[in-house]
Amino acid sequence: MKKIIKKDFDAVKYMRQERDRISREISEMTHEQIIEYFANRRSKERIPSR
Repeated sequence: MKKIIKKDFDAVKYMRQERDRISREISEMTHEQIIEYFANRRSKERIPSR
């Protein structure tokens, strides 16, 4: 018998959702706009070190 484990967080599902969301957001952007988009996101989403 296999035990069914309910996941609280599915990392693969989350990664795919985020990838699809970002793809939709940048689909109409130029190369320069995409570079700026990721540069701005990188600085905002980092977790500050202690």
